[in-house]
Amino acid sequence: MSEVGGPGGEMRAGLARYFPPFGLRVVTPRLMLALPTDEDLLALVEVTNAGVHDPASMPFLVPWTDTPAPRRQFDSLTHWWGVRAHWSATNWNWAAAVYVDGHPIGVQSVFAHDFAARRQVGTASWIGLAHQGQGFGQEMRSAALQLAFEGLGAIMAHSGYLEHNAASRRVSSALGYRANGTSLEPVRGALVRQHNVVLERDAWEVRRRDDVVIEGLDGCRSYFGVP
Repeated sequence: MSEVGGPGGEMRAGLARYFPPFGLRVVTPRLMLALPTDEDLLALVEVTNAGVHDPASMPFLVPWTDTPAPRRQFDSLTHWWGVRAHWSATNWNWAAAVYVDGHPIGVQSVFAHDFAARRQVGTASWIGLAHQGQGFGQEMRSAALQLAFEGLGAIMAHSGYLEHNAASRRVSSALGYRANGTSLEPVRGALVRQHNVVLERDAWEVRRRDDVVIEGLDGCRSYFGVP
């Protein structure tokens, strides 16, 4: 495994000795994705405290941002800790923090069930309100897709967005996803249309980037169910 650097370098290196996915980083010209240390989780809680979306509109299927403080912060921490605790090669969620200038501004997850056989991933993300509208959403999804397709050898990536989530729709469209059906989902007591989208490897290849660097993957491939 290459030397582990970036935010929380010494702590991250120590964690990576026993949980190698902490040593994985995906770096673009604008940001870095890496698993957050507990210190970074506290910083992410502060990002959520400052707001993640307009309260009048809910962009998430699970409306976690509606939970009042301090329960919301407690739920956020236990969620992130639970993602680590329940990691297995057949059911994993690389819930990476998005770092800009060394500071976490949101989360970009790449997750899969039985990846060794299915070679498919899902993605989910959020960023703080103060950092929206600057192109970070597309940049972080591009980094996640680079890990999935180039790093792990995925053949398909799934995503989705609620009808009113124009920002997520634009990101998926820009990256070449195609429509893959809709469903009606209960959100805040009302049924909202969820648009499912999929990106296949051939479509990703057309837009693949040569300025995204994956570091530390060799030391943790088995944790993702790949040789």
